[in-house]
Amino acid sequence: MKRRTFSREFKIEAVRLVTDRGVAVAQACRDLELSESVLRRWMREFEGAPSGAFPGHGRLGQEQAEIAALRKEVARLKAERDILKKATVFFARDAT
Repeated sequence: MKRRTFSREFKIEAVRLVTDRGVAVAQACRDLELSESVLRRWMREFEGAPSGAFPGHGRLGQEQAEIAALRKEVARLKAERDILKKATVFFARDAT
């Protein structure tokens, strides 16, 4: 069985169905064939940051993009450090 995916627009409309139109969560879930936990999670995400909610398709939020960039930089710096350690050992061996 393949996992269902939903577009950002679908999620926003599902949340607005409950918040703006006043449809009960249970009724909206039956109509949209969703579980209540999924719709309630979408509501929490949308309430927290409406413009950044549901980035989807590999697009990272601002914080996640910054974290990914920092992790990449840390990996690069560790590689440079390891190269310098090896060079120090190499040249120390030649000096004696």
